[in-house]
Amino acid sequence: MRYFNGFSLCNEEEFFKEQLIIESEYVVAGFSYGAQKAFEYVYNTTERVDRLVLISPAFFQNYKKSFIKTQLLYFKAEKESYNKQFLQNVAYPSSIDLSSYVCEGTYEELESLLGYVWEKERVLELLKRGITIEVFMGDKDKIVDVGKSYEFFSFLVPVYIFKGKGHLLI
Repeated sequence: MRYFNGFSLCNEEEFFKEQLIIESEYVVAGFSYGAQKAFEYVYNTTERVDRLVLISPAFFQNYKKSFIKTQLLYFKAEKESYNKQFLQNVAYPSSIDLSSYVCEGTYEELESLLGYVWEKERVLELLKRGITIEVFMGDKDKIVDVGKSYEFFSFLVPVYIFKGKGHLLI
């Protein structure tokens, strides 16, 4: 399995043991920003991929440009404060300490994450290639708008919503 980490995180895949029950080496998975990277990897690879697992995919295309600009300005001006609030929102509704999973995220990564656009046609192309795509989300996610994300993905692929769970599905 190939796994892509979320923004500012590393080794967080241990939180997703239930979703990552993998019996094949031909699986690609990603969490949040890593879901975007996993999708791009699968879309552009010529290697065999049977299954793509998107965990709490970062989905911001429904947000206004002013929201994205504000996020980027806040990150640039108060990176430490931004990261602290971001990690609290990632962990919500749990109070898990994510400090041992932190890797430094960059402005460019955040800009890429917030500006990414999921395209229906590209998802359909992967399905045509025979790749199974699954999406897992928590209904208490404080990072993305679960309703808008569900609205997009559920017409294309199976989406599993975990009640009472946040971005980390805990």
